[in-house]
Amino acid sequence: MNTTAVYVRVSTSGQKTDSQERELKKHCQLRGWKSVNVYKDKISGAKSTRPELDRMLKELRAGRLERVVTYKLDRLGRSMTQLCLLVDELTKLNVPLICTSQGIDTSDNNPAGKLQLDVLKAVCEFERNLIRDRVNVGLAAARARGQKLGRPKKLDQRKEDVMKLREQGKSIRTISDELKMPVSSVHSVIKENLAA
Repeated sequence: MNTTAVYVRVSTSGQKTDSQERELKKHCQLRGWKSVNVYKDKISGAKSTRPELDRMLKELRAGRLERVVTYKLDRLGRSMTQLCLLVDELTKLNVPLICTSQGIDTSDNNPAGKLQLDVLKAVCEFERNLIRDRVNVGLAAARARGQKLGRPKKLDQRKEDVMKLREQGKSIRTISDELKMPVSSVHSVIKENLAA
């Protein structure tokens, strides 16, 4: 393995990645990391999918990269949520993250890096808790308004057809045969409609 991922990003196609790439390659050379794959995106960091970042992540998941080197955290993502997801994934894959201009190095052999990683993970956990709390508050508000939550039941899509045939006086078995539905499903739709 021992291949280093160098990730560079600029926000627009008119900008150049040269200075980032030059500095990161120099950093890799000083550390003795000879095998380097460069991933360049020219796209806003706010985008959730970026072609080269996605390609790099695919290589990481396949175990073909040993570490990720980038200029600054904001090159990887503009939002805390994006960064948290990435840091979580790198941690699970046991892949160090090095941000050269910010002195971040989460390598195992670096005690300061261990502290930095713990701080990043704590911030990510805090962000996840905030998101979960916001989601729960939103769900509670929706329930209070009487809104049905979750995916619509498949049977709800057939309700109109079932009830039209039932109003014509057809039996549950006949409706089942005509609509090619299980008898139990037809019965459920009718029962739910009567209870409403």
